[in-house]
Amino acid sequence: MPAGVVDAAAKGVKLERHAVLLRRAAGAKHLVSASSHLLFRATVLATLALVVLFAVHYPSLLSHSFTLSAAPASPSSTPRSRHSHRSLLGSGASSSYGRGAAWEREVRRSATPRRDGALSVLVTGAAGFVGAHCSLALRARGDGVVGLDNFNAYYDPSLKRARQRLLASRGVVVLDADINDAALLERLLSAVPFTHVLHLAAQAGVRHAMRAPQAYVASNVAGLVALFEAAARHADPQPAVVWASSSSVYGLNTEAPFSEDHRTDRPASLYAATKKAGEAIAHSYNHIYGLSITGLRFFTVYGPWGRPDMAYFSFARSIVAGEPITLFRTADGADARRDFTYIDDVVRGCLGALDTAGKSTGSKSGKKSGPAPLRVYNLGNTSPVPVTRMVAILEKLLGKKAHKRVVTMPSNGDVPFTHANVSHAARDFGYRPATSLEDGLRHFVDWFVRYYKVNVRGGGNVLAGKTAKRKSMPMSAAS
Repeated sequence: MPAGVVDAAAKGVKLERHAVLLRRAAGAKHLVSASSHLLFRATVLATLALVVLFAVHYPSLLSHSFTLSAAPASPSSTPRSRHSHRSLLGSGASSSYGRGAAWEREVRRSATPRRDGALSVLVTGAAGFVGAHCSLALRARGDGVVGLDNFNAYYDPSLKRARQRLLASRGVVVLDADINDAALLERLLSAVPFTHVLHLAAQAGVRHAMRAPQAYVASNVAGLVALFEAAARHADPQPAVVWASSSSVYGLNTEAPFSEDHRTDRPASLYAATKKAGEAIAHSYNHIYGLSITGLRFFTVYGPWGRPDMAYFSFARSIVAGEPITLFRTADGADARRDFTYIDDVVRGCLGALDTAGKSTGSKSGKKSGPAPLRVYNLGNTSPVPVTRMVAILEKLLGKKAHKRVVTMPSNGDVPFTHANVSHAARDFGYRPATSLEDGLRHFVDWFVRYYKVNVRGGGNVLAGKTAKRKSMPMSAAS
């Protein structure tokens, strides 16, 4: 065969092999491409699924808002579910509010006063002890009220939900929300021209601060700043702000009775330090932005619908259950004493502070027309009582002796006594506490035995930390 023909045949074979290789390569490329498209689609679907799950469980983070995780329950409480990174508008299972027009209509309805010249008040911590009582008292006299509460698990949230239901029955909306949500606060203050803010939301408890210090900074400092920021820079007109400080700011002060003129620069606990910081922050917002601000230093508030972590409440539970209670004595053997203040008296003080707050003088532009009121008041009972006396009254009312364990007071932030001088509040808005400890504890026990369905005489009923469904009990007289 001629050489030229052989070469041509060889080249043809090579070309055919090359074509086969190219076809194989193209097929592989097509397979890789198809696989890549499938992988891309799977990745997109997985990402969307994660975004949906994240939006459901962490909506507040997606909206770039900072919210509080639920605080750990107190040692005396039973384990409960905790909800962290709470959504701030309609996050709770019982909340029916969204971000649309219906939400604004409901908020405006609740905020609208029912009489001429009445107030329109935003109450933070409205499902709390003092907040619920104040909200009902404001509503009862014809003021408009909108509440906020994040329903954290520092103590039994079911008690807060019961207060929320009671408020709803009186026409008061309580939003499942957190004061650290700046967008929520801005929207509320834009939607409603509130005349006042009663800021009662806070992380409470002296001893718990040793276990969860960041919760106190986040709520009592950062939350207060968020509230002041919204009121000062996003409300038009600016509301007057009345907020809950604490008698704890007196710390290691030994002068008695405690006066607003006494030094408060020696806090004995982190809780007290955050409240003292709040008073300094209030000064700066009053000075810079012209906010009218009134701080109220509460002295051991007690009564129906109270906080289960408070001594009188936890002692009542323990006495009924036959469990021991711990009483503190000072190093020199003296009983701890507290200026127990009944809730009705505190409510009257809060409303008096709101009524006399005076107007803010600033505006959204940042300019103020002049100085605005900056005030601080004690709200106490003026009569310190040994804690042992409080226990004796509970024993009589509950018909059962307490198993007492007396120990020396630890250095955990508690102070040996509190004693309020209320002359400034008496002068400026007629504050005069009128309820004795005996009468106040009787009102509390009446509510306690009905709410928890306790047989205080038979000895057969004890509290196990859980309660069955019950009808709502009325608030106390001032509410």
